[in-house]
Amino acid sequence: MDYEVKHSGKFKYVEEGAGEPLVLLHGLFGALSNFKDLVDHFKQTHRVIIPILPLYDLTVLETSVGGLAKFVNKFFEHQKLRNVHLLGNSLGGHVGLVFALKHPELIKTITLTGSSGLFENGMGETYPKRGDYNYVQKKTELTFYDPKIANKELVDEVFSIINNRLKAIKIITLARSAIRHNLGEELQQIKLPVCLIWGRNDTITPPMVAEEFHKLLPNSELHWIDKCGHAPMMEVPAEFNKILAPFLEKHKG
Repeated sequence: MDYEVKHSGKFKYVEEGAGEPLVLLHGLFGALSNFKDLVDHFKQTHRVIIPILPLYDLTVLETSVGGLAKFVNKFFEHQKLRNVHLLGNSLGGHVGLVFALKHPELIKTITLTGSSGLFENGMGETYPKRGDYNYVQKKTELTFYDPKIANKELVDEVFSIINNRLKAIKIITLARSAIRHNLGEELQQIKLPVCLIWGRNDTITPPMVAEEFHKLLPNSELHWIDKCGHAPMMEVPAEFNKILAPFLEKHKG
C-alpha cells in the first residue's frame, strides 16, 4: 500500500479521504495491504482510518484481546473519533466487538468479516515447524479459497514474523487470549447495526461461526461470498465492497 503511515503521539495509522469515519482493524497477520482495495474504494466517500495495532509492543499483561481494545479506545480518544463505522477482520473483528461492548456510544455500525470471538482455527498455538518455509506457505494458503492469493511477499511476511522469537511468543499469546475470550454470552448486548460478510469457504472461522454471530447479534445481517476464504476484502474486494457500500449508505447521517 502506497499510503503514508502517519504518526501522532504514540499512534501510527493510515488516514485517507473525508466524510464519516470508517475505522479498519486488522488481524494477527493483517498487513495494511490487505485493505488496499477497500481504502481505494471508500476514501471517495469516507474518512478511512487504519490504526496499526501494537501486536508486538504491549506488555505481557496487556498482550490480549482486551489490551488491544483498550489501545483502540485510547486511539479514539486521541483522534476525537465519534459516530464511527467500525470494520474488523479476524482478530480485528474480535477487538472491535470488545471495544463496542464497552463504548457503544462511539460506534454507528460494525462490520465483521472472518471475525474471531466465538470459534477459530488459527495457525496453531505453537510453531513446531516455524523454520520450515513450505509449512508456513501451506498454512498461509489456507487463509484463502484461491491459494495463489498467498503470494511470495505475503508468505515471506508471515515467515519473518513467526521466526522472530519475541513476535512468535506475542502471536501465540494473542491467539490464546482470543480462544479464551469467548463473547457468546455478551453479544446480545450489542444493539448496533452489524453487517457480517463471510467467505463461504472460510476454514479458519467457518460458516457456522457466521451463522452463530448472526443468531446472537440482534441487529445483524449476514452476507455470503462464494469461493472465498477468511479475508474477503483481500481475496474478492469488488464483491466485498459491493456488499459493504449499501450497508454504510443505509446508516449514513
